[in-house]
Amino acid sequence: MTFAAHHARKRFGQHWLTDANVLDRIVAAAELTGLDQVLEVGPGRGALTERLLASAAGAVAAVELDRDLVAGLHERFGADPRFSLLQGDVLEVPLPAANKVVANIPYNITGPLLERLVGRLDRPVQPGYGRLVLLVQREVGERIRAKPGSSAFSALSVRMQLLARCTTVCPVPPRCFQPPPKVQSEVVRLDPLPHEQRLAPELARRVEQLLRRCFASRRKMLRNTLAGLVAEPELQVLATSAGVELQQRPQEIAPAQWVELAAGLNQRLGPEAPTPS
Repeated sequence: MTFAAHHARKRFGQHWLTDANVLDRIVAAAELTGLDQVLEVGPGRGALTERLLASAAGAVAAVELDRDLVAGLHERFGADPRFSLLQGDVLEVPLPAANKVVANIPYNITGPLLERLVGRLDRPVQPGYGRLVLLVQREVGERIRAKPGSSAFSALSVRMQLLARCTTVCPVPPRCFQPPPKVQSEVVRLDPLPHEQRLAPELARRVEQLLRRCFASRRKMLRNTLAGLVAEPELQVLATSAGVELQQRPQEIAPAQWVELAAGLNQRLGPEAPTPS
């Protein structure tokens, strides 16, 4: 099947990015050099792949789920020795060696893909990527980089900001795609934190416990969602030490305050037990 005969498939979340300016900004944000090995997720028909191979990148490894696009990608780029292509599900196949990720990712797998590429608080990806430049649904981008007090601030905000420096590159309206999606999009840049800035596993597990417990009832005050962990007088002391007020709601608490609160609880209760992989 040629690209001309191939139609975007809804079940794969296929929307081809066609805007040259956005494509160029994605590649520019990656700041590629000859030392970089790039992982591209879902190359589709290769609009972004073409620009990655025109950059200074030392190698580009693409993972494509749609079997019907593989032959066209090989035909278009196979002559370039820096290009390799793996057909399969990016959530399941062994990922090619790379130090940067540049991709227009399928929106329907954003959550699990972020976990695979960045990791969890208690299990960051090792070795981590130096940079990820991802085209995502704007709602997800807003949540990733949201500040405390914003309606978009969520458990995802805390997790991602404790794992990486998160910035926006540019908005991407539906007209930049073919076919146009029904949602707004944006390009985000994630620079994972170096090892020495990551949370220790026992502290990360406690932060995760707090996030799950509190954001499950995000409209409730911490006084209610944290009730039962320790006696309220002790909880008040721990909250004050972390710069937190118990009448606050979870979306008002900054990532560093979650860490301080978790550290206090670990001192009081001991480390949170590891969860199964």
